Amino acid sequence: MKDLIILGAGASGLFCAQFLRTKNYLLLEHNPKPARKIAISGGGRCNVTNKIVNSSHYLTKYPQFVENVFTQFDNRSLLQWLKKKRCEPVLRKKTQYFCPHSAYELIEILANRNTLYNCEIKDVEYKKGIFVVKTSQGVFRTRSLLVATGGLSYKKIGASGIGYEIAKKFGHTVTPLAPALVGLTVQKEQFWFKKLSGVTLPAVVRVGEKQFCDNILFTHKGISGPAILNASLYWQKGYITLSFLPQLPKFLPYKNIATQLPLPKRFTIEFFHAVGIKDKKAKDLTVQEKKKLQLLRAYSFAPAGTFGYERAEVTKGGVDIGELDERMQSKIIPGLFFAGEVCDVTGELGGYNFQWAFSSAFVAQRGIDEYLRDH
Repeated sequence: MKDLIILGAGASGLFCAQFLRTKNYLLLEHNPKPARKIAISGGGRCNVTNKIVNSSHYLTKYPQFVENVFTQFDNRSLLQWLKKKRCEPVLRKKTQYFCPHSAYELIEILANRNTLYNCEIKDVEYKKGIFVVKTSQGVFRTRSLLVATGGLSYKKIGASGIGYEIAKKFGHTVTPLAPALVGLTVQKEQFWFKKLSGVTLPAVVRVGEKQFCDNILFTHKGISGPAILNASLYWQKGYITLSFLPQLPKFLPYKNIATQLPLPKRFTIEFFHAVGIKDKKAKDLTVQEKKKLQLLRAYSFAPAGTFGYERAEVTKGGVDIGELDERMQSKIIPGLFFAGEVCDVTGELGGYNFQWAFSSAFVAQRGIDEYLRDH
């Protein structure tokens, strides 16, 4: 009989284990190695957190819940803890913290001897206050259970929906799941995007009340890049607006307009063709052509969909945190805890999702210790 079983040896599961009072616990991981997502994130350097962390950078129905979690363990707490472990993340891109040399620096800190690898979760039952975990390597019993199984993104590294299945089995609401931080496919009217595959440029992307200023990247499937990935988090259906230029230049009348636009030549050619403008001297532009040029400041389109889970960095949706208490414990089944991406809290690019993984795991650990003390 274990005091605790942690399902998943990823960021949340491993981080929770670092702080547990009990030593009678076990992590179950279906991969042959721990923290596969940490290993590949941030170009292999893992974007662990951000300089600015608050609920405004997360898609969630419960911003105050998220704030309360960060009150208990925030970005400063994480950076201090890592410093004590002799890993001092470096600040890049103005606000993003990365491992100094490699994500494996973090993985070595988090690696846990109490982990059973290549262990696939088959089912979980709850009988008389005890969780019975059925796996490919046997049946385990435990007084408490932490579900830290992550989401559906990156199936190539073994992503699984088992955490959602367990939540549903025990009566929890799982909000609709969708790929997030992912590129967007386009409808026929925007097929010209595909002809620009490989072209990147800075832009402002607006979706609903959100606005992102960063690079966009045209691909053979549609459009991607940091600004688009962030926008995908908040897009469900409807229109997204791209601003390729904050304002049009003051055109010289006797020069062709294409040569006066501060945009990649390939982009300008395809844009003109798509909206029906012929390159000509500025003085010869018609009123209608001048209106079409304004589309460079606000070009709206309705994406067809996303690149899917295989290309998504995270999964949005998940276990409804309104059904969890302030310690990440189920309000339905005592002793059942959730942390990380399996929850319906999804952050923007820039280390926000790892910060949520670590913070929610820390809070869950406090809840687990309290539960084991009192039961």
